[in-house]
Amino acid sequence: MPDTGSCLCGGIGVEVDGPLRAVINCHCRQCRKWTGHHVAATAARKQQVNLSDPENLLRWYRSSESAQRGFCSRCGSSLFWQRDGAETLTILAGIFDGPTGLETEAEIYVKDKGDYYTLRHPPLVQYEESGHNVSL
Repeated sequence: MPDTGSCLCGGIGVEVDGPLRAVINCHCRQCRKWTGHHVAATAARKQQVNLSDPENLLRWYRSSESAQRGFCSRCGSSLFWQRDGAETLTILAGIFDGPTGLETEAEIYVKDKGDYYTLRHPPLVQYEESGHNVSL
């Protein structure tokens, strides 16, 4: 059964017909600015992600030389992160409607975390930057 989700207003729908990667929390400055907190994200192979965007609401913001971020132009929901040339699409875990069975696996860019929150104890695997073989 596919995992389904949407932006806050429902204008952009997503259906993933395949496995989702475990959740990774990113504490980098860009993710915190983009969402107002850290990002909790999963990922799936692009060919297994089906988008529904009948009103052409999905917009992409080039946030670095190598990546862009997708969001809804009507409600402002942060939805996706995409590294140029990647075979996977990173999807913010909070957009899914029902239980996903996902678990958080790691924290990345912990050196950039906000001073207003503490990390989980006992901690998950933590990387000061992106981590080994871990990407949003």
